[in-house]
Amino acid sequence: MAGAFASAIYQGLIRRNAVYLTTIFASAFAFELTFDTASNKVWDSFNRGRQWKDIKHQYLNKADDEDDE
Repeated sequence: MAGAFASAIYQGLIRRNAVYLTTIFASAFAFELTFDTASNKVWDSFNRGRQWKDIKHQYLNKADDEDDE
């Protein structure tokens, strides 16, 4: 079973250098996007309510109210 899987990986991805390098670069790009998205979600969940995107409506509304007076 493991030998058949290894053989399929070799025949499909590693045998030709161009396919091997394309697979490596595509995998690295996909990993980077996934890791960045996951780490941003974790950061946002830990810092909810303390970031500018969470509190800017309070300050923008105050500025609008002061301009109206």
